[in-house]
Amino acid sequence: MPVLSASKIEQISQSENPRQAIIDAVGSLDGQVVFSDLVLVGTYIRNEKTSGGIIRPTEVLKEDEYQSKVGLVLKAGPLAYADWEDDKTRGSNARIYTWVVFAIKDTWPVQINGTPCRFVPYDKLRMRLTDPTLVF
Repeated sequence: MPVLSASKIEQISQSENPRQAIIDAVGSLDGQVVFSDLVLVGTYIRNEKTSGGIIRPTEVLKEDEYQSKVGLVLKAGPLAYADWEDDKTRGSNARIYTWVVFAIKDTWPVQINGTPCRFVPYDKLRMRLTDPTLVF
């Protein structure tokens, strides 16, 4: 059985802007509702070309679907906030289109429009990043 996400993984890995590549690959989520405290993240796929110029094979790129600990927040449920947050900061860990870090074991992997994504409980988000390449 072929990996359905392979073409999307290649598109994301070849893009100079992984944030926009994930947004484009997933497509519009208008009208879709994430429940409870869950946060939907698009899985970060590292660039196909390393900083040293080596081209990573497709099989290696596919591993990021299962091993990546970084994702782009695409949508959050209505309860995606923590009790300790005040009204001003409520839900700030899951701002739309920000990069976040999570433990893979705390997530539920899915594909949306053939794009690898994960549902992460809000309280399992561990860090907000400006650059997704900082964590692997």
